[in-house]
Amino acid sequence: MTAATSVAIPAATLIVLRDRSDGPPDILMVERAATMAFAGGALVFPGGRIDAGDHALALAMGDSDLAPRLAAIRETIEEAGIAIGIAGEVESMRAALADGAAIADLGPVDPTPLVPYARWRPTHVPVRVFDTHFFLARLPDHAPDARVDATENSRVLWTTAAAALAAADRGEATLLFPTRRVLERLADHADVDAAFASAARWPVRTITPWVETRTDGDWVCIPDDLGYPVTAERASDAVRG
Repeated sequence: MTAATSVAIPAATLIVLRDRSDGPPDILMVERAATMAFAGGALVFPGGRIDAGDHALALAMGDSDLAPRLAAIRETIEEAGIAIGIAGEVESMRAALADGAAIADLGPVDPTPLVPYARWRPTHVPVRVFDTHFFLARLPDHAPDARVDATENSRVLWTTAAAALAAADRGEATLLFPTRRVLERLADHADVDAAFASAARWPVRTITPWVETRTDGDWVCIPDDLGYPVTAERASDAVRG
């Protein structure tokens, strides 16, 4: 099956933000384990596939469109030990999910703190194509320290968008094409409120990058009307899954 005909896997990811007193906001990221088949070794936002339990709870809540938000909440508990929109002892919830519990088993969930920010559906990957919803959320007051799951991921960190981009430019971090574009957009935000204002200003349309041949070579491109300050990168430099 080619990338063009692959069925996209529904997925969701959560950009957790916290304000700093001396600069732009911190962003929660995880480093994928090098052994992972998809994005091994890359810095990403916590996230993953939307599973049957997410869909079931969304339907029980009367809105099937909530499934991506529920998946983002669940995956952030699993991967980083941060719970947003759900009360309880995080490590107990994490252990329950690891044992096969569904998100509905953890208690009442409030998906309203999650705000849609982007949606990406690259089609270049020959085996796995993900249709990923990106959400913003503010780190809750009194949240515990983030903790790596040590299975899918090898590290969890708080970083600014500019610092993550600089690390990638120095060869100290790997950023997939969508992650880099999102970080460039986040780098424009002076604080968490500005990030939410950007989410309200720009529409969320599914972004499927394309390759454009120019006089100076091939470039991977995205639309220029969705709030991204950089809309093209040389194909030879783009990290694409």
